[in-house]
Amino acid sequence: MSSTLVVSISGIRGIVGKGLDPAVIVRFASAYGDLMLRSAAEAPTVVVGRDARVSGPVCSELVINTLRAQGIHVIDAGLASTPTVEMAVISVGATGGIVLSASHNPAEWNALKLLNSKGEFLSPRDASELIAAAELPTRKWAQWDSLGSVRSHDFLDSHVSAIMDLPEINAERIATRDFRVVVDAVNSVGGIAIPAILRALGVR
Repeated sequence: MSSTLVVSISGIRGIVGKGLDPAVIVRFASAYGDLMLRSAAEAPTVVVGRDARVSGPVCSELVINTLRAQGIHVIDAGLASTPTVEMAVISVGATGGIVLSASHNPAEWNALKLLNSKGEFLSPRDASELIAAAELPTRKWAQWDSLGSVRSHDFLDSHVSAIMDLPEINAERIATRDFRVVVDAVNSVGGIAIPAILRALGVR
């Protein structure tokens, strides 16, 4: 079976079960965890969110539990858009973030989008370091009494509030136009996020 795995600065992506299998997810998630451990003075915190792909829950659990096994605390953002996770990293002062989403690729694909403490994709240097580390046979794991914690938090409301607070946004003026908008969210998190933003703007 040929592999579809694509490894780049923008993330690790592939067809689930044909390149992006559990062993690959654990390998790259733990390499990312090592990077986070080196970046933080104390136990790091990583925000993890995902889109609505069928493989999302499985991939997300693999990532979350791999990080916890390294002693990293996780905030599970659940179904969340990439920008929402990026904003969440900044708002909670997390060490980094991982988004499980293969963007425009078909349903059989998934990916790990890896973020730094600024809610941005890894720098070329960090990405290269991580990719090289993923090939190493050993990884440092936490002891039973120093495993990372996990808690769930929905960041959508705070993301929408941040948008509404932008000086360029005049929600009252937009509401007076009585816009009616049809959204095609292609069965993913846009179907959650976009209506929330439109409602805040007074759009029907």
